[in-house]
Amino acid sequence: MILAENLHVNSPSNMVRETVQMSRLTNGEAENSLHKQSDQNPRQGRNGRCRNLGSNGTSSQPCYDENVGEVNRSGISTRDASDSLNANMQPDVIHKKARQQKEMTFQDMYNNQDLFDDEDDDSDWEPTQERVEIKKWFCTNCTMVNLDDTIHCDICGEHKESGILRHGFFASPFSQDVGSAEVESEIKERHRDLCCSNSTSNSSTAVGFDERMLLHSEVEMKSHPHPERPDRLRAISASLATAGIFPGRCYPISAREITQEELERVHSLEHIEAVEITSHLLSSYFTPDTYANEHSACAARLAAGLCADLATAIFSGRAKNGFALVRPPGHHAGVRQAMGFCLHNNAAVAALAAQVAGAKKVLIVDWDVHHGNGTQEIFDQNKSVLYISLHRHEGGKFYPGTGAAHEVGTMGAEGYCVNIPWSCGGVGDNDYVFAFQHVVLPIASEFAPDLTIISAGFDAARGDPLGCCDVTPAGYAQMTQMLTALSGGKLLVILEGGYNLRSISSSATAVIKVLLGESPECGLDILPSKAGVQTVLEVLQIQMNFWPTLGPRFSDLQSQWGTYCLKNKKKHIKKRRLAVAPLWWKWGRKSLLYHLLNGHIHVNQRGGD
Repeated sequence: MILAENLHVNSPSNMVRETVQMSRLTNGEAENSLHKQSDQNPRQGRNGRCRNLGSNGTSSQPCYDENVGEVNRSGISTRDASDSLNANMQPDVIHKKARQQKEMTFQDMYNNQDLFDDEDDDSDWEPTQERVEIKKWFCTNCTMVNLDDTIHCDICGEHKESGILRHGFFASPFSQDVGSAEVESEIKERHRDLCCSNSTSNSSTAVGFDERMLLHSEVEMKSHPHPERPDRLRAISASLATAGIFPGRCYPISAREITQEELERVHSLEHIEAVEITSHLLSSYFTPDTYANEHSACAARLAAGLCADLATAIFSGRAKNGFALVRPPGHHAGVRQAMGFCLHNNAAVAALAAQVAGAKKVLIVDWDVHHGNGTQEIFDQNKSVLYISLHRHEGGKFYPGTGAAHEVGTMGAEGYCVNIPWSCGGVGDNDYVFAFQHVVLPIASEFAPDLTIISAGFDAARGDPLGCCDVTPAGYAQMTQMLTALSGGKLLVILEGGYNLRSISSSATAVIKVLLGESPECGLDILPSKAGVQTVLEVLQIQMNFWPTLGPRFSDLQSQWGTYCLKNKKKHIKKRRLAVAPLWWKWGRKSLLYHLLNGHIHVNQRGGD
């Protein structure tokens, strides 16, 4: 349900009632969301004093005016009440006054001391002192809270006065952004050759971006900044500009808002209208973590329009590939609901736009750390769109809880939904590339798409506060390189999640470099984890029922299971030996502790197996 927080002053009260009635969405309450903000702070209106807006558009609490005093429901100001109390008071008036004092809170008495005459004043009593506020600041990079005297973020190490929004990830995380000429010249010198050797005219990579998408933000000030914030696009665009990539080596496409007719191919009319009605509200929520303001509907239409036009341009050959630098994200938005920060499903809109332009088969690879439940729902019965998702799942305990390996599609489209659900956090480059080699590419090659779309969330990147995984920019570049072999290189990358600015900007830059024809920095030595191999085997065992060519691959991996386990064991032993203890630890009085720490002696800590 949309919670109407603040209305325009000229909005009629009946509009509020209609909005609340029209905005009840099915499947919209993501109670188990790891995204959601749990703070329930008091809402404030435009004047900063009227709170708790009722459904009829009026305030359920009295409003305060600095010149008039508190106005009660009868319309009498406190100043008038004070004058009447100073007159000759009868016993019943005194009794009434005493009852009024008893019903008031301490805060009311403190704010309205002129209600009481001098005879009742206790000179020995003083109001409780206000509590001392602890000064704090929120990290620009990861949004985590820090004490004011801390210079570097306790979580990510970013400097308090970071320059990441000016220079992207090229800015130093350890020093203050002074904007000196030396820093500017160093950055320009570093990328001078890159910028000069390429021009917009000979580029075949298109980028979709519009500054109006930055206006989509959370209005209500909570105790912690929302992770899906405009700074995400600012950091990426600053990184691309500093590197001379965009503007420079990529060319922009003109932005337009998606039409209702195009949206109706993906979403229900009720959902489209529910998003549109937020343009008349200063602040609203679809779920506790999915906000909207008066600019959000326009931003969502721009994002969807850019993705649709990029897909059409790439399929038709006007662009070789492209990157949609858009927000709000989209892969959680389903047919009838907005959730998980997402309003319209940008990847789904792009896929259907490509099919209108003539594409018969479209592949969507979703490497966002969260399962794209909205995209899966939209194409669950569609054999012309193959959806492959790699995500944390952990038996359904990770948001949004969907995306198990056995979810393969329905109604004749079985096998056209492929879920690779990681069983734990911390998954890194090796497991992702391993899954690409043994699941993603074999199925995608057999499918033979006319266009490939990447739902590119970068919240599985190292350092992301929500994903808690370990994919590096080199890993994202390697996966992008592997997908360029499909559909004749016709590849569209659409931004989804990613909430560490340094990680998201460096990862996006690495991906766009691959789109521009650069090779990944270095090849990865692929050694998947034991859990990663188990997940891939589970997926292969299920999907080979729909893609028979996976059968031999499953048998080979199953036979090599012991080899992978042995390699992982040696890897862990090597890591353990890196911490070499001095000889006196081995031979002295602390030898027992040495053997315990190195695993030579095992202690049963549970009392039973």
